[in-house]
Order: sequence, then C-alpha cells, then structure tokens
Amino acid sequence: MDHKRKEIEDYFKDFIEDDRQHGYSWVFENMHDLHHHAFNNDYYIIGRYKAKQWLGDEALNVIQFIKEYETLHFGEVSTDFSEPEQIVNMYTYIIGEEVVNDWLEKHYHPVSNTLLINC
Repeated sequence: MDHKRKEIEDYFKDFIEDDRQHGYSWVFENMHDLHHHAFNNDYYIIGRYKAKQWLGDEALNVIQFIKEYETLHFGEVSTDFSEPEQIVNMYTYIIGEEVVNDWLEKHYHPVSNTLLINC
C-alpha cells in the first residue's frame, strides 16, 4: 500500500536530518531503534478531524491493510477503527517500518559497521 508513502518517507528523512549537526552520531547510536524513535514515540497525526482529512478516500483500504498486518504479525487486530487518529498512526507505524528498513538497507554497511549518509 502506498497511500501517502512519500509523505511518510519525507517525515523520516527530516527525522534523520535533525541529527545532521551532530554528524549523525545519534542516528548511528540508535540505528537499531530508529523505527521506534521515529514512528512510535509520538503520534504522526493528532486530532480526529486532521486524521479524517489525511485518510481521505483511502480510509477503508488503510483499515484493511492494518487488519491484514496485525493479523499476520500479532495474531489479532487491536487497532480501534472507530478512531481515525489511531488508524493513521498505526498505518504510519507500519509504513514507517518499511521506510526505515529501506533506508538502513541503503545507508548502513553491516560489515564495516558504518553509516553511509547521503540523504
């Protein structure tokens, strides 16, 4: 699913760039928890109205996507689909996982244990 994926990628890119002034030392030290820090510490969208607007016409597709993900990974569905804010934040959590993994694949060299950052 690619609903607003570019926006989520840009959000993560900005998250990484916030550490630029420190030579990306925080990113390197927390590289194995980047997904948690970027997509699980704070809400991506706050507010029911903003969440509804963000979902737009894709709300039902996003809900189905979340159901499939949670069933596969957790064995049950736990997101409250009556709350648009929870839908958006779970969706960004899931897509964020993919975004972070893609980023690490491009920017982390495990053999030399180095970050190759050219965002």
